Amino acid sequence: MWRLSAIGIGAAKDGRHDPLMGRRAFISSLVLGTFAVPRLTHAQPARKVYRIGVFTLYSTADAIGPQPRNTRINALLRGLGELGYVYGEHFVTEVRGAEGRPERYSSLATELVRLQVDVIVAPGPTLAALKQVTSTIPIVMGAANDPVGDALVQSLARPGGNITGLSLQNPELAGKRLELLKEVIPSPAPVAVLWSGYSSLSWRETQAAARERGWKLLSLEIRDASEIEQAFKAATRARAAALLVFASGPLVSHRPRIAELAARNRLPAMYELRLFVDDGGLMSYSADLVEMYRRAATYVDRILKGAKPADLPIEQASKFELVINLKAAKAVGLTFPQAILLRADEILR
Repeated sequence: MWRLSAIGIGAAKDGRHDPLMGRRAFISSLVLGTFAVPRLTHAQPARKVYRIGVFTLYSTADAIGPQPRNTRINALLRGLGELGYVYGEHFVTEVRGAEGRPERYSSLATELVRLQVDVIVAPGPTLAALKQVTSTIPIVMGAANDPVGDALVQSLARPGGNITGLSLQNPELAGKRLELLKEVIPSPAPVAVLWSGYSSLSWRETQAAARERGWKLLSLEIRDASEIEQAFKAATRARAAALLVFASGPLVSHRPRIAELAARNRLPAMYELRLFVDDGGLMSYSADLVEMYRRAATYVDRILKGAKPADLPIEQASKFELVINLKAAKAVGLTFPQAILLRADEILR
């Protein structure tokens, strides 16, 4: 009958210790130990999951999760995916949406900063609020109007602070928008211009283009959303032939309302951003915002890998699109010249 010895291994039937079996047991224990050690030696610390702050002018619900409905935020995440980042594994987003209310920019900027996120991606109108509350958290501009003119950065080549990213070049396109609008509406009557303080540089560039060509403008500066309807009444009284709308302040936040008023007053309108056309506006000529947000992912990637925003040159938009809404054209009784339709990058029907 077998009996267990004190060490449990190497015991003979008669209770005497077998030296050969003991050596085998010792060698076996060494081998097992050798295989076990690397598991402990090579154990890896948990991978850091980066937190990316996302500021949007509109709905928070449309911008959360790995596949947000917001096309620009979706493009940002798609760009990160192309660079090898997996949502939930390598990063998550902390979203704050202003729900179309500019008065919320300051408090939401403070919220994002308090979260101590690794980097913030934000649109142009929110950047001044962010700049006021942090000089250390890196900020990537998804699309800024004029970062140098708005004193957000020192220069395009060397931003110099905690802000970098992409510029829309909106002021440089002011003359082109006016030209396209006058080609569609060649009337000598004035073009009414809806603008706010944030778009003052674009307004000055538009004035310069109009003076050079001898075209008349009607300035309609909007300081508060309550002034929008009165501005349309002023345009009607002045018998304006067309409307040029900049994307800033209360104007970008009330896009559907402005498109509705333009149709009601039968004013053909050119908009600074495609967002207005998607919400019922007539036409726009601007940088491709979706492409810009996809490109913003490259800045996020470089910052997460240790680059400083101060040293990352600001990228200017290189892809522009003319978008036309034929349904809106019908609402104002307009037929587009064939030459304009042929030049359109996209026609909404």
